Amino acid sequence: MVSFTKLFTAGLMATSALAAPVKKRSTSKRGAAYNDVSTVSAMTSSGNVAWAYNWAMSLSGDLPTGIDFVPMLWGAKDFGGWVTAIETALSSGSEYILGFNEPDIASQADMSASDAASYYMNYITPYSGKAKLISPAVSSSTNEGQGLSWFNSFMSQCSSCQITGLAVHWYGTTIDEFKTFVQQAITAASDNSLSEVWITEFALSADAGGIADQATTNAFITEAIAYLDSESAVTRYSYFMSADNYLLTNGALNTAWYEAKCEV
Repeated sequence: MVSFTKLFTAGLMATSALAAPVKKRSTSKRGAAYNDVSTVSAMTSSGNVAWAYNWAMSLSGDLPTGIDFVPMLWGAKDFGGWVTAIETALSSGSEYILGFNEPDIASQADMSASDAASYYMNYITPYSGKAKLISPAVSSSTNEGQGLSWFNSFMSQCSSCQITGLAVHWYGTTIDEFKTFVQQAITAASDNSLSEVWITEFALSADAGGIADQATTNAFITEAIAYLDSESAVTRYSYFMSADNYLLTNGALNTAWYEAKCEV
């Protein structure tokens, strides 16, 4: 799931000047998913965020010291600028590459599994050995041909793509639904011989446009983060998102993050 603002901003970032990312400073799994790079400073103020991404291939600004920038090839609209952007990111220290954004959804990267496999092999696999490669990020849809169903079809056609991890998104209504989906993702990754699972977007469906009820969100995040930190197969995750009305209020961390006791 992605907002119009996110899509618009990602497009701007693709054409922005490239800035040098830096190495991550901790072993924390937690990341910051952002549109505005200045918001990441608030996310890292308690020292518990190790990486960040912005649904784009360049970070467009400066991240706080010690935060690992992870570039993404969002979709076909970015193919033209990809080589310059990714080579800059890798030479500046990025260690991972994220694949396409929800290619299983018509309103997002919108690719068939076979087309995505071909594109991945052409644009991302050549950087294997220079970075670890993460799969396209699929939705949590249970419809045939979407979500993990799409992912399994993609992997059957991209078994030589040198992918090391599965990226997924989740939006739903309960913590139990979330845990069930994560376990399904872990199984899908294992079945395809992948060693990592990344949850690069997750939130309650009610919060997709901004936090609807602070207390409900706080309770969800507290349990979700404890669960993800205890699950060894999940190596990185980022809540949706680093922005006002989400994890920030007037540019500062709100209680959703603090009440989760997100210490390193």
